[in-house]
Amino acid sequence: MNLSDSRTAGQPVRRVSAMEAVLAHLRGAIERGEYAIGDKLPSEAELCRALEVSRPVLREALRALQTMGLTVSRTGKGTFVVASTVEDPTFGDYAASDLLEVRRHVEIPVAGYAARRRTPENLDHLAHLLDRMERETDTTAWVAMDTLFHLAVAEAAQNPVFRRVIEEIRDALARQSAFLNELGGRREQSNREHRAIVEALTDGSEHDAVEAMAHHLDRVETTLTDIVRSSRTDTSTEGGTEA
Repeated sequence: MNLSDSRTAGQPVRRVSAMEAVLAHLRGAIERGEYAIGDKLPSEAELCRALEVSRPVLREALRALQTMGLTVSRTGKGTFVVASTVEDPTFGDYAASDLLEVRRHVEIPVAGYAARRRTPENLDHLAHLLDRMERETDTTAWVAMDTLFHLAVAEAAQNPVFRRVIEEIRDALARQSAFLNELGGRREQSNREHRAIVEALTDGSEHDAVEAMAHHLDRVETTLTDIVRSSRTDTSTEGGTEA
């Protein structure tokens, strides 16, 4: 396997990670019918040798395939193909479409309430969290703080039911965030969107807070749609994958 650059019209070139290259290869093989529905994928050891990647890289790609709904992992038996095209990724217990629908109906109005009801302590907490997120370079640590950010906005609305709802979907939010950041390179963009939300809350502008949260969720949906609909990425011969 080789690394490649990802080019999208109107967007800057983005280097494809080793995991993305492996995912693109396996996804392409499934979509072309090289692995049919019901087929078992080669063992991890075989795939690592054939694709020249480490087992952690391969396992990330296999998890992404399962999230996309293309495969299922059966303990002690291996990974099996269950679909030939990506329909609706699943994050934990929830389908992406269901998760986004709920987030729109909950988090957008919650942002408005938070702008009206936030306390100085809420703003300090959000500002501190955002500063940490903007400095963080580790994706796993950033994802953990991403869920804390959305919990903190719900807390600022001063309604414990809102926080409970976000708590219920917290695991799904973390899985979705990791998926979008690994495959969509969303971290810096998400930081900017989070900054706009905090600025609106600081200003006490219900309108701006609602708009900022709606924009954030729009970008989440767009990135997810791009990942799901993207065709197989052809890898170039530039460089090698990192183990």
